[in-house]
Amino acid sequence: MPVTIIIGAQWGDEGKGRFVDWLATSADIVARFSGGDNAGHTIVLGKQVYKLHLIPSGILHPGVVALLGNGMVINPVNLVKEMDGLIAQGVSITPENFIISTRAHIITPAHIAFDRAKEKARGADAIGTTLRGIGPAYVDKIDRQGIRAGQMTDIESFTETLHTTLKNANHTLARDNVELLDVEKSSLDYLEAAARLRPYLQETAIYLNQRLKQGARVICEGAQGALLDVDHGSYPYVTSSSPSSGGALTGLGFGPTHVDCVLGIAKVFSTRVGGGPMPTEQDNAIGAQLRGTGSNQWDEYGTTTGRARRCGWLDLVMLRYSAAINGYTELAMTKLDVLSGFDELKIAVAYELDGNRYDYPPYDSAVLERVTPIYETLPGWQEDLTGARTPAELPANARAYLQRIGELIELPITSVSVGPERTQLVQL
Repeated sequence: MPVTIIIGAQWGDEGKGRFVDWLATSADIVARFSGGDNAGHTIVLGKQVYKLHLIPSGILHPGVVALLGNGMVINPVNLVKEMDGLIAQGVSITPENFIISTRAHIITPAHIAFDRAKEKARGADAIGTTLRGIGPAYVDKIDRQGIRAGQMTDIESFTETLHTTLKNANHTLARDNVELLDVEKSSLDYLEAAARLRPYLQETAIYLNQRLKQGARVICEGAQGALLDVDHGSYPYVTSSSPSSGGALTGLGFGPTHVDCVLGIAKVFSTRVGGGPMPTEQDNAIGAQLRGTGSNQWDEYGTTTGRARRCGWLDLVMLRYSAAINGYTELAMTKLDVLSGFDELKIAVAYELDGNRYDYPPYDSAVLERVTPIYETLPGWQEDLTGARTPAELPANARAYLQRIGELIELPITSVSVGPERTQLVQL
């Protein structure tokens, strides 16, 4: 059973990329299975910082194939820009180590325009999307009128379909008094991107299953987090895909019998970007201390959007639910070093509302907005953890904090990060 699925166990931004990068050293394939360039992973190797949005983190390892699965939605223009940026940093990207599913769907300029218009129309009820056309692209996919990446193999047909799509979109945008698309320029940009990407396209589900039969080790890289799952998240403040473990199977096209590990990645505190309920949010000095100033890539600002993240204490109610719906076999925690300097730390072990206790989050976001966390308080520590590489080098209170999380979530915590670089990791 040679497949490991890596899932963001919270609302995204947990630091999945660095664990994918770490595990990729013993992998043959690293595959993205959901979302689009609304995702963002930052990998720090010495003084070199790699910011990835579509391309899996495994691309940084020689001999590893990076794969974009059928469950993704892809902006070809942005993908080419990302490829060129990595190539400029010395990363090798060829059809031998990077492949794209012919069944993935294409994000068009129309999707981006509709995304922006819809979010603006929501006003105070805005969901907080990344405005990259992700939702509208998935809407077209489900409505059976999307454009799939495989169509880029026939440049003439692809251009004609895109041209017609954009002209039709302009009729809708004009009706809604929204700025129109430049059909000719957009079509030309996509035509050029399609020509660049054509050599990388293939039937990835067949490729994956053949490699699995040959004994290849596959890492499935999730985007966003399980609490943003369109089915299981705090609807409607969710993403438009399934960034949970089940989404890996449908988003790549293989069966569950291949899976031997489901690794959940969680921060040692909570963060969220955009709208939606976040019971443990600290909109105060505590939240500001957790967030940082934004002066380095380790602070709580989005890789893709640059937006400041909402920060708060660790929410075990949400993490417990995430573990239930994903079937984690183990957890890895991130950013333990950020908690240095707190005299005490809090963990939300349950919620209370109208005299009722909730050990799992209520399904209704309106109800979830009203709950009060029930906290357990633990002693903090002052020591700098960034140089720690073994459990013995962590302060006793830091070890006790991790131990208590493992007890409450009933899962082994196998590693914890103490800084942004690849080597700043403690195996527990």
